[in-house]
Amino acid sequence: MSLAYKISGYNRKRKWNLFSDLIKPNQQTTILDVGFSEREYSETDNFLEKNYAHQKNITALGIDQPTEFSKRYPKVKAIQYDGRKFPFSDQAFDLCWSNAVLEHVGSRERQRLFLAEIKRAAKRAFITTPNKLFPIEVHTRTPLLHWLPKKWFDKYLRLVRKDWATGDYMNLLTLNDLKTLLRDAGINDYKIIKNKFLFFTLDFVVMW
Repeated sequence: MSLAYKISGYNRKRKWNLFSDLIKPNQQTTILDVGFSEREYSETDNFLEKNYAHQKNITALGIDQPTEFSKRYPKVKAIQYDGRKFPFSDQAFDLCWSNAVLEHVGSRERQRLFLAEIKRAAKRAFITTPNKLFPIEVHTRTPLLHWLPKKWFDKYLRLVRKDWATGDYMNLLTLNDLKTLLRDAGINDYKIIKNKFLFFTLDFVVMW
């Protein structure tokens, strides 16, 4: 396993401990997991399903057909949607978990809608997203160049044959970007935790 995956695994376990200690879900808590992975590339994918003791209380939402996902986690109700409005009534869930998905949903408007839908569909939330100002871009393992304007960074990614990471694959957020999105989504009562690696903020946890 590469060092990057080890760091990712360590960080997800750290976030899981935060989730367990601060949110304190129990066997009655209904959880919406927004952004399940149909294909698993590492043990950190579908972290909630792997670690939560009450899988039958999880509803997983994603843009892919949950074929392999449902085989791996038959107790979890999995639903495919169009990436926009969640197919649930208001406050249908006790809690929403969304781990490193916000940066992948598209434009700033799509990100705003994503947060607004989480607020509408769940009473509480635990959301994580990488910090754009961390010196290494965590998806492509690229140092510093992700601080360039996005069109320039995308040109670099195409040059090094990482086209998969261009366009709307990711739109990274600074702390100020995140606060602006939350405000625009009508979310005012929340807490942001900064997860550190060495002296830098690696990612953010948003809770309400």
